Amino acid sequence: MHDLLRISLQVIAYFVFAIAIGYFSFWPRYQYASAEQAAIKVSLSHAAGRVKPCVILTPEEIARLAPNMRRTETCERERLPVTLQLEIDGEVVALVEAPASGLWNDGPASIYERFVVASGPHRITAKLRDTARVDGWDYTLTDDVVLQAGRYFTITFRAENGGFNFR
Repeated sequence: MHDLLRISLQVIAYFVFAIAIGYFSFWPRYQYASAEQAAIKVSLSHAAGRVKPCVILTPEEIARLAPNMRRTETCERERLPVTLQLEIDGEVVALVEAPASGLWNDGPASIYERFVVASGPHRITAKLRDTARVDGWDYTLTDDVVLQAGRYFTITFRAENGGFNFR
């Protein structure tokens, strides 16, 4: 009789727990974006140029290296930060400088930003600097877009595909 009571209480506890999980999986409802406004997401991971340029080794320097270590050039590991500027309708809404990742600052810099804006037509300009230049930008894209209410507009970046991509 004692085992029957224990098993019955376990079944009831599991049932209550399952009902609670089911309830909280639907309520409260999570709203990804406002139904009246649009959202712009900027997501990129990019390895900028190196802090110091690579040095081409002479044939004598190459010969001095161990056979398994021979290479034509040597490069410092550290990379420059990536600078991103985002303008919406001529107003700068973000100016982000992301440092390189990694233990030796030799990995890609990652940027993720999200902006909620009014739906409708907008002029969006994205600019990126990944070199040591002080003025100007290495990649720029300006486009007139119509943002739909309750939808996401994404800005991604791939240098090998020419730069920014608006979707």
